Amino acid sequence: MDAVKASRAAHHHIEEIYTPFPVHGLDKAMGLAPTRIAIASFLYGVVGLTVAANLLNYIMIVDWPQDIGGKPSFAFYQNLPAFVPVLFELTVFFAAHLMVITFYLRSKLWPFKQAENPDVRTTDDHFLMEVAVSGNEEEMISFFKNTGAVEVKVIDKH
Repeated sequence: MDAVKASRAAHHHIEEIYTPFPVHGLDKAMGLAPTRIAIASFLYGVVGLTVAANLLNYIMIVDWPQDIGGKPSFAFYQNLPAFVPVLFELTVFFAAHLMVITFYLRSKLWPFKQAENPDVRTTDDHFLMEVAVSGNEEEMISFFKNTGAVEVKVIDKH
């Protein structure tokens, strides 16, 4: 965390940070914007509720009305209590599935994608900060060694 704060204070652009476990507060230290995923989830739920209401209305009122238990299907609002479980389930279904799709697309994770971890030791016990080189390379290397870096590598990223 101290190295991230020092790097941000020195105006180095941090591309990515790899850690073996989640680090609380790292997103704020990196200066990442807050996520808007909750807004997307709400909108996906609204889409699911709309699809469910239209589907139930078409199936149970328009296309195939039935007299079940002496309750004729003349209007959607008359049978709304019976429709609540289906409305709820489709709302949750749409929100959950569209959130997973959004997460994969936003994270650029798709089937058969190669791993982008630059050092396999980060999955075990090492921390890695990927920083774009700008300016004097030797000065940056000495800066990161002073922040406590155990190893500093300069690589060409394609």
